[in-house]
Amino acid sequence: MTPPRIYLESTIPSYLVARASRDVILRGQQEATKQWWRHGRLTARCYVSEVVEDEIGDGDPVMAVQRIEAIRGMPMLAFDDEATELAGRILATGLIPPKASADATHIAIAVVHGMDILLTWNCSHIHNVAIERRIEAVCTRLGYEWPVICTPYDLL
Repeated sequence: MTPPRIYLESTIPSYLVARASRDVILRGQQEATKQWWRHGRLTARCYVSEVVEDEIGDGDPVMAVQRIEAIRGMPMLAFDDEATELAGRILATGLIPPKASADATHIAIAVVHGMDILLTWNCSHIHNVAIERRIEAVCTRLGYEWPVICTPYDLL
């Protein structure tokens, strides 16, 4: 069986190295991420993109270095013209606001590169059942296969 191809959206390395949250739900998500990283990641082929690298490189410099180090050596998926166009089509639906254009970009990169799974903790604009099926319809109408969008909890 071929290992699944998983696109890691920026929240995954962010939760992986973050200081333990006092919020019990967020802390549980951080722990699930660490558990998946230790075990589940080893049975998958994980990918990131320059968009992920740019996002996780922002913020606290010490934490940014840890996030970048976590993804070191992972194959980078290109944010090419095809992904740029698809991200624009996703944004044109109005389902993702312009201020969250990077979220549309993550979806587009995962879709264009034929990822099996898009792994995220972003449940506002990426793993959001209120909009996910409508974005999927746009992508499939354009001839793309839709990845499973899920959190590390779903893969444990």
